Amino acid sequence: MSHLLTDLTIQDALEDLTEKKFKKFCAALLDRRGEPRVKRSSVEGQDYITIAQVLVSTFTESGALRITLELLREIDCSEEAQRLGELPHEPKRISIISISQSIFAHVTEMIGLNFIEHFVDTHRTALIQRVSTVPPLLDELLDRGIIKQEGYNTIMAQATSQARMRELYTGPLNACGSSGKDIFYKILEKLEPYLISDLRNN
Repeated sequence: MSHLLTDLTIQDALEDLTEKKFKKFCAALLDRRGEPRVKRSSVEGQDYITIAQVLVSTFTESGALRITLELLREIDCSEEAQRLGELPHEPKRISIISISQSIFAHVTEMIGLNFIEHFVDTHRTALIQRVSTVPPLLDELLDRGIIKQEGYNTIMAQATSQARMRELYTGPLNACGSSGKDIFYKILEKLEPYLISDLRNN
């Protein structure tokens, strides 16, 4: 499974947790005794996107999934663990989800595409023209460190939503790499769900 696909898979699992369960997951991650250990500063106060990135960067793709499943079981989140692709009591079977993800990862690696980056770049014109929630989008990008205050001010100084999106694309989004575009995409999914769904289906 590719680095990005693993990251997104874990993000989806953590996003489904309640706030209480997510805090228990983070506590279990910090209390984990095995090596490598994660830094407390990398976990405390972070959201599910950052925690997923920490897991993948610390434990590698395959290790991150295994650790995530272990921690979910440890905090009694068996349903969430099963949705992540685990089949309890049948360790030698491979879930359909896992097979689909592996095939998808292999295809994207063969053609040299990153799914989120491909989506963001492919639909650049449509996103520039149709995204209407630009201020809250910029607020979240600023909070997550994708854009700096100076860039935020420059973008907000533009007169229209289209001009702001165009400035975002030509500046910070062009420089943030695939991980930044991943976060950009996830924020759009939350703020513009109908637009993203429409673009996916066209």
